[in-house]
Amino acid sequence: MGDPNSRKKQALNRLRAQLRKKKESLADQFDFKMYIAFVFKDKKKKSALFEVSEVIPVMTNNYEENILKGVRDSSYSLESSLELLHKDVVQLHAPRYQSMRRDVIGCTQEMDFILWPRNDIEKIVCLLFSRWKGLEDEPYRPVQAKFEFHHGDYEKQFLHVLSRKDKTGIVINNPNQSVFLFIDRQHLQTPKNKATIFKLCSICLYLPQEQLTHWTVGTLEEHLRPYMPE
Repeated sequence: MGDPNSRKKQALNRLRAQLRKKKESLADQFDFKMYIAFVFKDKKKKSALFEVSEVIPVMTNNYEENILKGVRDSSYSLESSLELLHKDVVQLHAPRYQSMRRDVIGCTQEMDFILWPRNDIEKIVCLLFSRWKGLEDEPYRPVQAKFEFHHGDYEKQFLHVLSRKDKTGIVINNPNQSVFLFIDRQHLQTPKNKATIFKLCSICLYLPQEQLTHWTVGTLEEHLRPYMPE
């Protein structure tokens, strides 16, 4: 049998070659639009709808050095790395947004939305649209994928991280791992005690690359209508 270190080196070289071949990903061929809706439990209250000012697509395969370093440092196995790469997951980052309310349109800012403690939100819904690059005259089409994060699911995770000390770098995800929330922990001093709040910094959607060309029926306006403010 060959030397284990030699076999690992050969496997890493094959992985590196594979990643280089995939440097140009399918995600690079699309323009994206993303909207974020905070749906309230009170059905008489209209959703808070925001348009993402820039959607940044990143292929998992673009993290070549980080992946390889993790394998070399034995942070995770080569097998799990290959499994991740074979999924060809596209990460769609949404760091900035603007409200769709008519009185505040144009106020693009860093994501800064208090998620906890509050009990009025039912769920977070992200709507993703895309079109081929170079077809600016064509409308954006709705991607056939569901991105939802229910209040009960993220509240459990907030309660879990309350005992942890990390103020930033908190990331939570919905059960099917399609929506990731980047959270900032802050402390507010009240007259009686110190309160902890969790604010949403940014959102990242995970989408298998094969679903990039899966569109559903309807226009962008039709899909946004249930969440549009008055």
